Amino acid sequence: MNSFLYTRPPRSWGPAGRFTGLRLHRGEMNLFLLLLALFTVLPGSWARCFCKVTGSLDDCACDVETIDNFNNRKLFTKLQKLLSSDYFRFYKVNLNNPCPFWTDSGHCGLRDCAVKPCTANEVPEGLKSNSHKHSLETSKHTEECEMAEKLGAVNGSLSDETRQALLEWNRHDDEADRFCMHDDEDSPHAQYVDLLLNPERYTGYKGPEAWQIWNSIYEENCFKPYTVQRPLNPLVSSSGESEGKGFYRWLEGLCVEKRAFYRLVSGLHASINVHLSARYLLADSWFERKWGHNVTEFQLRFDEELTKGEGPKRLRNLYFLYLIELRALAKVLPFFERPSFNLYTGQPEQDRENKELLLELLHMAKSFPLHFDETTLFAGDKKEAAKLKDDFKLTFKNISRIMDCVGCFKCRLWGKLQTQGLGTALKILFSEKQIETLPQSSSSKPSFQLNRQEIVSLFNAFGRLSTSIRELENFRTLLSELKTEL
Repeated sequence: MNSFLYTRPPRSWGPAGRFTGLRLHRGEMNLFLLLLALFTVLPGSWARCFCKVTGSLDDCACDVETIDNFNNRKLFTKLQKLLSSDYFRFYKVNLNNPCPFWTDSGHCGLRDCAVKPCTANEVPEGLKSNSHKHSLETSKHTEECEMAEKLGAVNGSLSDETRQALLEWNRHDDEADRFCMHDDEDSPHAQYVDLLLNPERYTGYKGPEAWQIWNSIYEENCFKPYTVQRPLNPLVSSSGESEGKGFYRWLEGLCVEKRAFYRLVSGLHASINVHLSARYLLADSWFERKWGHNVTEFQLRFDEELTKGEGPKRLRNLYFLYLIELRALAKVLPFFERPSFNLYTGQPEQDRENKELLLELLHMAKSFPLHFDETTLFAGDKKEAAKLKDDFKLTFKNISRIMDCVGCFKCRLWGKLQTQGLGTALKILFSEKQIETLPQSSSSKPSFQLNRQEIVSLFNAFGRLSTSIRELENFRTLLSELKTEL
């Protein structure tokens, strides 16, 4: 239990060790009374968050228990070790992009919404000088090849306009493979952020502004007609029990691709809510700020009755998203196995160890017995499948742009990173042929490429999902213990 940030109320003991009651501070008393009321009014609520989060998952051949065992017993600890390394902890991001869809009402003024960027001397030199390369040797070689190819080695008389056009065409080809928008790393507004010093947790950012973000995603970017009402939409008055039934009738009637898209978005939303409940501000005073598990907050977001049946569905979508990103890690193994690839930070020994750990994790991902089968997506008529895939890609790019509308900078940072990570996972899943034909040496232009920003976001986004799955186990234990104590 010492790993839990949530703690039980302290007990008072009288003479001869006799128990005399609970000794609670005001904040702890309020939390305890709220929990007591919740369990008194809603008997059995300790189990309802998880009673339907079990067994096989829809649209795939896996089950919850297999994922729990694989993530919590095998993968989690090694993944956290990798993400604490210099290559993965520093993420370059532009948090000053304006919202492209509506007028900002101002940024969050809460202190926990702030992000502390790195100073120049805190970032390893290898990252700053080669942020888009993977080793010093490949950096030099690639720059020479790119210079010859882009600026016209055969025809030295190319005009400046033609050279610029070639650069733009190359950039367009790269963008065409992506499922999300990327920040311009060369922008003066882009800064390195240490993810370990700016953790994802509850910031106090909530209310209509936060709801507007998710409402825009669900209502305008999940292939949903306005006539279908989403359950528990905080910006729309409820129409009763029928809204949930109508929504799920619509969802089940969709093609598997569009249904999967909604489940990915819902799973991401659920994962973020798990993080906020697991790292909640429990105490805030001049001498202490205490973050930990807020069981009540978790139940308000996931309890079956309190969410009218939505909570368990959200958690099952989290597992579905985990499977999608796990599959991407298994598929991208050949890219990282190439001898020419390195996690370059300018620290040779650490870089070598990190690549070994990375490959160990990817082989572990590949060994997972019940992978999602992505070949079921975008199958059938080639023309229709290509159109659907383009719609899928453009819609997800739109969601990544919405992240620039988030008023809380901490939430914006992690929202941008996780949508970019999921976008990178989708790029991998639908680039199988290009990955299979990758050259083993750096002497020729690869058919598939990931830049450092994509690599860092891919593994950190999966790290967030892995942490969510681990935290669900913690919440199961806490809820079970609370039931025993009450």
